[in-house]
Amino acid sequence: MKHLIFLLLVLLSIPAFAQQSDTNPPAPGFNVAASDAKAIEVADAVMQAMGGRQNWDATRYIAWRFFGVRLLIWDKYTGNVRVESGDMTYLVNINDNTGRVQRAGQEITDPDSLQIYVQQGISIWINDSYWLVMPFKLKDSGVTLRYLGERNTAENQPADVLQLTFEGVGRTPQNKYHVYVDKTSRLVTQWDFFGQYSDETPRFSNAWTNYQPHGNILLSDGRGQRAHTQVGVYDRLPESVFNSFDPVDLSDMK
Repeated sequence: MKHLIFLLLVLLSIPAFAQQSDTNPPAPGFNVAASDAKAIEVADAVMQAMGGRQNWDATRYIAWRFFGVRLLIWDKYTGNVRVESGDMTYLVNINDNTGRVQRAGQEITDPDSLQIYVQQGISIWINDSYWLVMPFKLKDSGVTLRYLGERNTAENQPADVLQLTFEGVGRTPQNKYHVYVDKTSRLVTQWDFFGQYSDETPRFSNAWTNYQPHGNILLSDGRGQRAHTQVGVYDRLPESVFNSFDPVDLSDMK
């Protein structure tokens, strides 16, 4: 009887464990084999603290002004992105590498020039979006996660530290990050950036501060001495945001 009870308990525990493991599945191409189990556990805790995978997947439109300068609006469902930077407006699609670009009020029509500018717009999105939503991308394609142990942040707060390295993705796969995850809140509170995987000293470190609810997720806008502005999450936006060069006023879209 004792053996039967034990077997039943084991069988009953399997679906619960499987369900828990599936709450934050890795993106295709995430290097599960080379990633530490502890690092994956911490990454999943970060996702949960930020609002959870279900809410992240359900979030469609995100807008922000990168350090108060460049305006970006991203449709996560379609891959459409609008970037306004100086006299440039980029209307690109990050999934199929297509788009339209306007410079100083004139649309660029030369095919070779247009392709260069489309790639420029996509590169801006790659950089700027990582500075905003990196905590949601710890198990992205091409990422390997390693657990580096417990360390204190620059603010002398204890954290679990993850190492992120990349293979075959992005514009700069040679980069490396150390990501500090607060022991209590499980939010990212600092990152260290290394230009090369082999570098031992980071090129810079930034605190991640001022987490605020946007829609059903948390986003942080503080990065040390600088901050993103006009951060917002939207359920609906007009199609003109992604197909018209007319200026966008986010205050009219709440």
